[in-house]
Amino acid sequence: MHWVLDVIFKEDLSRLRRGHGAQNMALVRRLAFNIVRAGRGKRSIKTARKAAGWNPDFLAALILPPR
Repeated sequence: MHWVLDVIFKEDLSRLRRGHGAQNMALVRRLAFNIVRAGRGKRSIKTARKAAGWNPDFLAALILPPR
């Protein structure tokens, strides 16, 4: 999981080092990672993350519960 957070989410390049900001962003990244991993289907995590950024319908399908 660390490799994915580092390579896909570029966690090591984050400039947040002090206070609670680093912990908060790490939590947000892990949450996003788990959401994308659960709903990506056969896509890679990187591709699913990009698709969620480009396609609002795919993003909604990841975030919202199925009807």
